[in-house]
Amino acid sequence: MQLPSLFRRTPFRLTLLFLALFAAAASAILAYVYIASASEAQAKAEADVAGELQALRGIYDTRGIDALNMAVIDRSISKSAFVYKLIDRTGMPITGSLSVNPFEPTAQDGAWITFPFTDTDAEGNVIRPKVRAVTSRLSGGETLIVGESLGDTEAYLNRLTQALWAAMGMVLLLGLSGGLLISRNLERSMARLNRVVTAVEEGDLKARVPVKASGDELDELGRGLNHMLDRLEGSMASIRHAGDAIAHDLRSPLTRMRAKLEVALIDADSGRVTGVEALGIALDEADTLLKTFNTVLAIARLQAAAGRIPDAAVFDAADLAADMAELYEPAAEDKGLEFSAEIETGLMIEGGRPFLAQALANVIDNAIKYTPVGGAVMLRARRRSSGEIEYSVTDTGPGVPEADRGRVIERFVRLDNSRTEAGSGLGLSLVGAVMEAHMGRIQLDEGPGEYGGFGPGLRVALILPPASVA
Repeated sequence: MQLPSLFRRTPFRLTLLFLALFAAAASAILAYVYIASASEAQAKAEADVAGELQALRGIYDTRGIDALNMAVIDRSISKSAFVYKLIDRTGMPITGSLSVNPFEPTAQDGAWITFPFTDTDAEGNVIRPKVRAVTSRLSGGETLIVGESLGDTEAYLNRLTQALWAAMGMVLLLGLSGGLLISRNLERSMARLNRVVTAVEEGDLKARVPVKASGDELDELGRGLNHMLDRLEGSMASIRHAGDAIAHDLRSPLTRMRAKLEVALIDADSGRVTGVEALGIALDEADTLLKTFNTVLAIARLQAAAGRIPDAAVFDAADLAADMAELYEPAAEDKGLEFSAEIETGLMIEGGRPFLAQALANVIDNAIKYTPVGGAVMLRARRRSSGEIEYSVTDTGPGVPEADRGRVIERFVRLDNSRTEAGSGLGLSLVGAVMEAHMGRIQLDEGPGEYGGFGPGLRVALILPPASVA
């Protein structure tokens, strides 16, 4: 038989489990209180009885059996909590408030027992409280039994037990009500999460979990899920955009390659070019396509790495900057650009040097490519005041409008003023992927402004966290 839906909910089951544990703990505490109180009452009764017995034995030792008999009679009619029984040496009762001897004939001198005693209360009702009693053999062979009623103690324990049970019942009732309320609220929150998951399963990647900003675990889970969906939506959009862009961007080079191959075939048939030259033209176009594919593949692998750079190592960022300056300074001078470098030392970072070298090369290559003849390019490597390591390349080229600086990092994005230059629009995308994989970031700002009729220029900064062992 299937349980009602409420009993199948985890929050309600946890509530019942908590209440069961609470009830078990409360029962244990109640039992402990009862046993401790009963033991304390019994110990007090034994102390009282021992004192009363000592007083009666004193009367017997100093004044004889008759005086003891009178004392027992006086005490028996005084309506105190004590009960008495005086028995002669032959076992016949002499006097006392007990009608029978509660001890076995073989009971040892000084033995203790607890037994029910029939009595009447102040209103005349018959009651049967328990009595704690001791038997004592007198020097003349008589037996004296003294006991004390535990009726007041039993009444106190009964009231205490009833109060504890009532309190536990109220706590259980409030706990059950609170559990139902918490279960309902949690179920509503989980339902919001389930609706988002179901919507995503059905293909709606724009579904998001409402976040109440309460700061609880469900809010954190909702924010985490929303962040994951943002990344997933961005990745899916990037994949769709990359597919469209690849199809769009490869159409022109493929068409151009086909046209060149046709021209080369015609020229080869007419004898204007040789077959080797025609194949060389085809290989150049094929190399361009392969370079584009390799760049897209490298970006995809870096994004899939999610911060785990293969073969990462700690090295000095200054050494890499010096190598890149040495490599690109001749190329800048060949174009008629002023190239300079400012490199601090001791800039330890952890990462993949080949990936960072490729990223830095892309940035320097862009600066040289888009800076007009007579301009300047500067490479810097330094430690920021925050402790982060920064590579920066500043040029005096046309720069990138502020509105386009976030867009140029996307794949296959080329601005209008860059269409005349060779390129695929993947250079800065690869740089962004490298920075993301190294837990760093890329930052584009305006350059030095107008300089020699050029400008305003562009400053591209690659910011990386320092190595933890630096």
